[in-house]
Amino acid sequence: MKIAEMFGRGGPPVVSFEFFPPKTDEGVETLYQTAGALRACRPSFVSVTYGAGGSTRDRTLDLVTRIKRELGIETMAHLTCVGSTRAQIREICKRLIDAGIENVLALRGDPPQGQAEFVAVDGGFTHASELVRFIRDEGFPLCVGAACYPEKHVESKDLASDLENLVVKVRGGVDFLITQLFFDNADYFAFVRRARGKGIDVPIVPGLMPVTNVAQVHRFTSMCGARVPQELQRRLDIVKDDAGAVVATGVTWTVQQCTDLLGGGVPGLHFYTLNKSSATLAVHAALGL
Repeated sequence: MKIAEMFGRGGPPVVSFEFFPPKTDEGVETLYQTAGALRACRPSFVSVTYGAGGSTRDRTLDLVTRIKRELGIETMAHLTCVGSTRAQIREICKRLIDAGIENVLALRGDPPQGQAEFVAVDGGFTHASELVRFIRDEGFPLCVGAACYPEKHVESKDLASDLENLVVKVRGGVDFLITQLFFDNADYFAFVRRARGKGIDVPIVPGLMPVTNVAQVHRFTSMCGARVPQELQRRLDIVKDDAGAVVATGVTWTVQQCTDLLGGGVPGLHFYTLNKSSATLAVHAALGL
């Protein structure tokens, strides 16, 4: 089923989980077990990313196919510009379609490790907007999601220019958007107002990550430009030496975020799981979805 068709149908909100492909066969099996555990939450779909620099591409394609075929969960494959020519992207899209995958998340992707700036390969794409347009121009029957950034992309000079870039991307043929992680709902709602003011009318799904490790969340936020609110930081500082309390604090914060977001009419909730089910399961159970 195409993800765009899931929105606005009434009933429970669209809930989705994101995984990243492990580097080893053992890791793949562990992830598959995690996906199986989260199946109890009846997710609308799950997505699988690429590894850094576009690595683990084949594992991504294999995992989305296996999860859909064996677990019966709708899947979305991440598709990035990193290290791929137009011809290679064309073949990947054909492979996904042949495997019965109907949904992709079109991303530029991060530069490979050791590379300071993103540089397109010869015959490749420089921006996600080009990738979106290519998928549409090729006529692939795929539902195309894309990323957006409530606090702006880390490489954008300001909110206004970041939003202009998003307008171009959406006009190229995006069906829905998923935000970068954020911890302050005010940032999300302000972003949605700005996007609607620019004529962006596709669903904008908030992306959420329960904090499970203090050092890890600071590493992630420094990379993606997200902000840790002062109150959340205060709570984490109090419990930073107690791993269990850190997880409980993160779960409590995310539950409150989700409650407020659902009350504000969001089209769904997308959880960055970091390939672990416990915190996401705890949030889901507390919400009673």
